[in-house]
Amino acid sequence: MKEKLSSLADLASAFGKAPVNIDNDQSDTDESLVYSTNTGRIKAKKQNANVMPSDGFAHVRRETKGRKGKGVIVISGLGLNNTELKSLASKLKKSCGTGGSVVAETIEVQGDKRELIKELLEKNGYKVKFIGG
Repeated sequence: MKEKLSSLADLASAFGKAPVNIDNDQSDTDESLVYSTNTGRIKAKKQNANVMPSDGFAHVRRETKGRKGKGVIVISGLGLNNTELKSLASKLKKSCGTGGSVVAETIEVQGDKRELIKELLEKNGYKVKFIGG
């Protein structure tokens, strides 16, 4: 064993093991790639989020936790995808005259407008259930 081993592949073959081939080629499916000189900016593919099925009721509750005592109405259980949630949230915010947002699969509307939101949701064909106090 007086041979000089110049690489790990030579060392592996000296012990009777097959050398491991590591491909350093990056394929076109590399999702960490942001920019390519061939195609320019590469946008990440959006994943289709699975929408939780609705049980037939829109759950309306008032939350103040984590909001420095400010009341927020949270509407969940609608069973809509993200674009439909945003359009419904926009309608609710305009009719209530307040702000709000869409977070995950819930709509948050600022202020305590539960009765008005209940009426609006019932006009849109939802059954409304109040949760909490």
